[in-house]
Formats: sequence, C-alpha cells, structure tokens
Amino acid sequence: MDYFGDPAVWLPFVFAGLMGISILIYVVLDGFDLGVGLLFPFADDDEKDRMIAAIGPFWDANETWLVLAVGLLLVAFPAAHGAILTALYLPVAIMLIGLILRGVAFEFRVKAPAPHKHLWNTAFFAGSLMTSLSQGFMLGMYIMGLTWTWMHAGFAVLTALFLSVGYSFIGATWVIHKTDEFLQRKAVGWAKGGIWGLVLGIGAISLATPFVSARIFDKWFSFPEMLYLSPLPILSGILVIWLWWMLRRMPFYEDRRSWLPFAAATMLWVLAFAGMAYSFYPFVVPEQLTIYEAASAPESLFIILIGTSIVLPTILGYTVLAYTIFRGKATELRYD
Repeated sequence: MDYFGDPAVWLPFVFAGLMGISILIYVVLDGFDLGVGLLFPFADDDEKDRMIAAIGPFWDANETWLVLAVGLLLVAFPAAHGAILTALYLPVAIMLIGLILRGVAFEFRVKAPAPHKHLWNTAFFAGSLMTSLSQGFMLGMYIMGLTWTWMHAGFAVLTALFLSVGYSFIGATWVIHKTDEFLQRKAVGWAKGGIWGLVLGIGAISLATPFVSARIFDKWFSFPEMLYLSPLPILSGILVIWLWWMLRRMPFYEDRRSWLPFAAATMLWVLAFAGMAYSFYPFVVPEQLTIYEAASAPESLFIILIGTSIVLPTILGYTVLAYTIFRGKATELRYD
C-alpha cells in the first residue's frame, strides 16, 4: 500500500490522527473541569467559588475540542458518524443536556441571590455527572462494538462509573495545582481516592478490549505485535507509582511543583488513549468500518484539510494563550 503517494490512503490516516488528537485533548482538558464539578459535593461554599475560579477562564475553550472532534468525524468519516450517532443517540442527548446545564449553572450560580446559589451549585454538579457518565457509557459501548446487549450495556455502565471517577481524579490534580493551603490539602485527599478508581477503570477496559475480536487479541498477544504494546502498561505502572508517591508527600516545598500530579495524570490518560488507538486501528467503527472505508472522497478530504489547517492552529493558539495568561493560582471569583 502506497501510504504517501495515494491520497485515498494518507488523507484518511491524517484525519483519523487529527480526530484522535482532538478527542485526547478534549478528554484531558474538559475532563479536569468536569472533574471539578464532580467534586462539588465534597467542598463548602467558599471552596466551590475557588474551584470555579480555577476553571473559569478555560472551560469554554476546553469544550471547543469536542466540537472539532465531532466536526471532523462528520465531514471526514460520514458513514462512521452515522453509525456511531445512530447507536449512541440517547447517551449523546444526555451528554448535550448535561453540557447545557453546566453552562447555565456556571453563569447563574455567581449572579443568583444567595438563597438560590445552592440550587445552581447542585445543577452544576448534576450537569457534570450527566456529561461524564454519558461519555463513559459511550466509551464502553464503543469498545463493545456499538451492539446493544445486556452484557455490553452492563460493561458500559461500569465504564461510565470508572470514567467519572477518572475525571474527578484529574480534576483533583488540577485543584492541587491551582489552589493552596486547606483546599489544596483537601484536593490531595480527593486525588488519593480517585487514582484507584482510574486504575480500576483502565484495568477493566484493558481486560475487555482484547476479547472484543480475534484481531485485537492477536495484536495484544502475538509476537512481535505484542512488543509494540508492551511499553504502555510498563510506563502506566511507573506513572501510577510516581503519582501515589507525590500525593503522599504533598504539598511540596513552597508549592513549586504542584503542577506535577496534573502532568503525570495527563500522561496516564495519553498512554491509555494510545493503547486504545493501537488496538482499534484501522477501524473507526470497531470491526465494522475502517477509516479507509468510512472516509469521504479524497477530493473532499483535501479541501477539508485546507480548512482544518487554519482552524486547528487557531483553536490551539487561543487555548495556549488562555492557559498562559491565567497561569498561576486561582484568585477570587469576581464578575464586576
């Protein structure tokens, strides 16, 4: 197969890579602000204000990556878009309702009269929970090949719970980085509990994935294919040990390295995502459609690539700008 000379080959591969990167960035960035929302029941009112201030400048830009990923799926792989959205229509609808509820609650909780603030705090938590659970359910159904059986739905429910705990863990590491004193110490405790939920979730998905198909099983356990995958669990184990070691010794001296748990958690998500990408490639719909079968015509993909080469750097640029301008500890949340 001529990977570089045939546009029908390299263009689908490029768009699959762009879509995968967009999903990964979304999971990490919106994952931490969803996780902050999931931690709301464990914080008091003043702490909730500080936690909102920690994600306030970023959450809108974070969600842009989801829009980009779905947009790329629609225009580059329309057949896959139809198959995935048809199978997951209900959880997608729940996710969208959760995202809307989060956005409304985010704005109203600060401006509402004091007696109503608790209502909007609860709405923010509920929206975060709906979004994370629906995304986890979709992940589980995707791994199971988008076929609805009681066993597959049960696995998807388990994945939904573990992904929500994983989001709360990376959210806790973000709070560690963006806050200090008592709230930071509290976030360290949240992270110590959440890390094991994330490990169990990655473990459950890892146990189930090779049994989805004989093709994936061979990729995992045949020689020399297994050598390509072997660094991922080794590095993941090292990261988990390092994370636990850091959390037991926090806060660090003068808080200089409070960003390290978030960085290590991000790397753990990257490794988990890389394992999934390795397992399912070249399928965009597991065991049904490859990226080459689902792709639009090369002429269309080339035009879309020109637009993507403008849009993607723009999104990346203002994301980096936002994180640069609002670096450092979160300050008091003000709207005046």
